[in-house]
Amino acid sequence: MKRPHEGPEAVAGSIERRCFLRGLALSSFARLVPRRGSQLFSQIASAPPGGQELSDLVRKLLVTPDPALYAFAAGVYATCVLGRIKPPDPPLAHPWIVPGGGYFAQWLWDTMFVVDLLALLPHQSELIRGVFQNYWDFQKRWNAEKPVSQHGMIANFIAPFDAPAERPGSEWRRFPAYSQAPLLAWGMERVYLRNGDRELLASGLGGLESFHDWYWRERDVRGIGLVGVGAYSGDVQHARYETYDHEVDLDGLRMTPHPGRPSGAENGSWYGDILIPANTAYLLLSELSLARMAKVGGDPAMAARRMARYSNGARAMRAHMWSPQAGCFLSIHRDTLKQVPAATVGGFMPLLAHVPTSTQAAVMASTLSSPAWATTLPIPTVARDNASFLPSEFWRGDTWPAPNYQVAAGLALYGHRGLAARIADRNLANALRAGVSERYDSLTGDPLGVRGLGMSATTLTMALDGLTRRYNLRVRKSPTRQRS
Repeated sequence: MKRPHEGPEAVAGSIERRCFLRGLALSSFARLVPRRGSQLFSQIASAPPGGQELSDLVRKLLVTPDPALYAFAAGVYATCVLGRIKPPDPPLAHPWIVPGGGYFAQWLWDTMFVVDLLALLPHQSELIRGVFQNYWDFQKRWNAEKPVSQHGMIANFIAPFDAPAERPGSEWRRFPAYSQAPLLAWGMERVYLRNGDRELLASGLGGLESFHDWYWRERDVRGIGLVGVGAYSGDVQHARYETYDHEVDLDGLRMTPHPGRPSGAENGSWYGDILIPANTAYLLLSELSLARMAKVGGDPAMAARRMARYSNGARAMRAHMWSPQAGCFLSIHRDTLKQVPAATVGGFMPLLAHVPTSTQAAVMASTLSSPAWATTLPIPTVARDNASFLPSEFWRGDTWPAPNYQVAAGLALYGHRGLAARIADRNLANALRAGVSERYDSLTGDPLGVRGLGMSATTLTMALDGLTRRYNLRVRKSPTRQRS
């Protein structure tokens, strides 16, 4: 999931069973968050809010007996959430969110973890709607320029035209010519469950369904319910950027034309020949979210379409990707359906999408408790007994807060709360010790990559979702659910 930079630098209803916000009455918090058209955008960009005022407000927002957790939460909000909001900048006509570390664009995967926490704050519905509208605006621009087979794509990232990046946003027609892990629907549902904003759903469900249809059409090229990676540039590394950039199961990835279409200018070598569990699981997770939101929005036909996609994909994952020997789901070769014998953290992502049977989930929990996966700081991005394992290497043995959070949440769905807590507790303890960072050494816990990366706010989300056992931190409830 490479980013250009300016310098060095579940089953339906399962979400409701977690410890989510049911309402806040903290109007003073709104003063910290920029509103559309406000000069606070530039102030926050240059100096994220902090100090005693933010600390006091966090104490009103959250409840914990541990003062260190209040300080940690204030730091996460200041750096990873509020400090990542940018003002409109063409073609981004609405507020947008940067990852941090000099990366200057709005990403697809990363942003979902940030808006999830932003939605805890009152009076931010309009701002969050704008963040999502940036995706739908891109989709419309893309559709106007591209052949029908490519309609619906949303790019890996959307950069302003004046972005100080390796590739300016004005080159959006050809870079990035690939997408990213499809978490938009999951992120939107998280926001809706936080703040109850039906306008967000009304404005986004059509674009979401179009994006999902693109994903199945262009990444499930065999039509069997399993997706791979690809890039209209034909660059194999660009295709890898659609998922965990350098994971070992994609080392042998090749790009080919679409096997079901005639050769020609509209069928280049754009399609990877390996199908992966992570992005398939993310898409299935988002199908569940889209189906539930469609029901809320009064569109049962859309809900039925999405559940049909989900059911087909979940069956295909169990039939072709499940490996009892590896104890998780594996990537497979597209043309032969032969499994790639390299287990990665992505092989556990189906837990969150409620794909495994209860028996398979138990095997996965046992696998994660084994020496190959139970590193000092779990979960490594590849098993420790893999020949490519290096504890500090990018997606080849290091550990990342966001996927760790998602695997822990998936384990909890199946009742493996002790293991989920062990993973969450160790990740939060390490962040308290070493600070919030993009990734960490899985053996030493030393921070790696970008300090304060937005999506690493998931170290806080682990506690707020009730996944931790050692750390007691929750959102203070109010008598009524927030509606704004």
